[in-house]
Amino acid sequence: MKEVQDDVLKQQLINDSGYKAQFSVDVVRNTRLFYIAAGDYIVKEGSQPSYLFYLARGRAKLYATLPNGRISLIDFFCAPCFIGEIELVNKDHAPRAVQSIEECWCLALPMKPFRPQLLNDATFLRNLCVALSHKNYRNIVSLTQNQSFPLVNRLAAFILLTQHSDQYREKHTQAAEYMGVSYRHLLYVIAQFTRDGLLLKQKSGYAIINKPMLTALALEMDPENNFTDLLYRVTL
Repeated sequence: MKEVQDDVLKQQLINDSGYKAQFSVDVVRNTRLFYIAAGDYIVKEGSQPSYLFYLARGRAKLYATLPNGRISLIDFFCAPCFIGEIELVNKDHAPRAVQSIEECWCLALPMKPFRPQLLNDATFLRNLCVALSHKNYRNIVSLTQNQSFPLVNRLAAFILLTQHSDQYREKHTQAAEYMGVSYRHLLYVIAQFTRDGLLLKQKSGYAIINKPMLTALALEMDPENNFTDLLYRVTL
């Protein structure tokens, strides 16, 4: 992650992402711009972030290391959204890792000096509550989908959410755990996708060669929920 000094680009991202509307006061002067390459970290696990990030462009994933050493995927973020808002509200919260899926651009406000002001900003807190409620609803929908739909639909959605430049490279163990299925079942469906011409096996993962079909499978789950909004932003 590196800071970029480009006022024109920063202003463009502010305008396009609705950043100013998240606050009741003008914070643009104190807002910084960061570029995060694909695979880099926006927040490192266990390290309190120095900034409240606003993902203005790109996608990222949230995961945690469990006591047994296994890495567990938790959620996915798609611009625009805040990152680090839980640590802002609760200084004792143990930060989880947030890693970019593709190149990301973040607007960032220094957390320590602005914490008192933000926690007394009714506009910001209202927007934060709405955003957190959307995240919670999306997690509920995801849980319901895991219990109600075949793995072919859920895996198609997972591949689309985690792919970068039409390349899917997630670890099978993490993918299986996230979707609540056995490692063997996951490999069976991936092999099915390969036989059906949706994926092409490569040394470093899989190339997506039929994205429309993957998208159709994913959207069978429910074309009107929050997941669909996220998926459209990924596939369009």
